[in-house]
Amino acid sequence: QVQLVESGGGLVQPGESLRLSCAASGIDFTLYTMTWYRQVPGKQRELVATLTPGGYTNYADSVKGRFTISRDNSKNTVYLQMNSLKPEDTAVYICKAAFTRNNYWGQGTQVTVSS
Repeated sequence: QVQLVESGGGLVQPGESLRLSCAASGIDFTLYTMTWYRQVPGKQRELVATLTPGGYTNYADSVKGRFTISRDNSKNTVYLQMNSLKPEDTAVYICKAAFTRNNYWGQGTQVTVSS
């Protein structure tokens, strides 16, 4: 059974940092492109950052220079380091694993940025 479990969300003040984790099980993690999305109620799900098995990364313009995606294949885990957080970063952050036609989603972790 495939599982993606996000953690690390919480309530922070503007300018602070958080590191999200997404632990995968039931897949050959090394084959999968890992992507972080975020979802705000009433808005379209937004791609935040992508990391391929070969190390290629892609970021949304809104997070470039502030967020960093990384992976630890020995732990089957992808991370999202989020620095200089802004109120507009508030969302549920969801990870996705993709390989060929296989796509798996986590349940998400809430990030709230507020003073």
